[in-house]
Amino acid sequence: MDRLNRIFVAIQTEGFSESTLLLIDKYVNDIKNGTEDFPRFNLQEHAGFSKGGTPLIGASIVACYATASLTASRHAEGCEGSPANWEIDELQERLIEEWARAANLWEDDSEQILIGEFGPMIAQGAEAKVYYKDGNTSVVKERTSIYSTTQKALDAIALHNYLFPETAMKVIGFTRDGDGLMRIVLTQPYVNCLRLATKEEIDNMVAAKGFQDNWNGQGVNYISGRMALEDMHPANVFIDTITEEPICIDCIVKFV
Repeated sequence: MDRLNRIFVAIQTEGFSESTLLLIDKYVNDIKNGTEDFPRFNLQEHAGFSKGGTPLIGASIVACYATASLTASRHAEGCEGSPANWEIDELQERLIEEWARAANLWEDDSEQILIGEFGPMIAQGAEAKVYYKDGNTSVVKERTSIYSTTQKALDAIALHNYLFPETAMKVIGFTRDGDGLMRIVLTQPYVNCLRLATKEEIDNMVAAKGFQDNWNGQGVNYISGRMALEDMHPANVFIDTITEEPICIDCIVKFV
């Protein structure tokens, strides 16, 4: 039995006990050290996965267990077809919260803690709340999922880090906001913006990474053989003050 399956069995039989947490932690450390692979990512993408921090890797393991256990349960009951995305997402969220609480990676009142430690909220959108204190080299974000499952939201962080290592995101914990939405708490380098990037500059940047326009040259969506980039509009891609090169701070990225 491989290590991932041993972890799955431990979660199923013991929940997030001390011994289960130890199994997860050892696997996480070996993934970070490059001595173990995680099956969702190829060798190049693993660098972005590791940059996302141990909480990202741990949550991804738990999310994979949630999907596998729900699918196996359906098959055992003789049901046809795969579980719906909303069912998968619901179980992934619940189990990640259980794991994060057991691993001391969950905070019930994160907003006040983040304001006290990292500075006031400077921006709030549909996907993220952003906190920043003048002079810091990083911002902190509470990021909610706009993806069909929590696993895909976690994947997006790893894939962003692989494609845009200069603005790599590092997960530091998990919480829920006042509306009950699960949020991933992460840090990201602060970018000094010279100006917003043009469509041509964005086209050239992603073309160098193997992407082509996916909307007849008129949109902000791009595709490669393995991934899709969306929401690559100028508000998410700046020209960096120092390098004077386009730099992506946020986008939608997923496997095709």
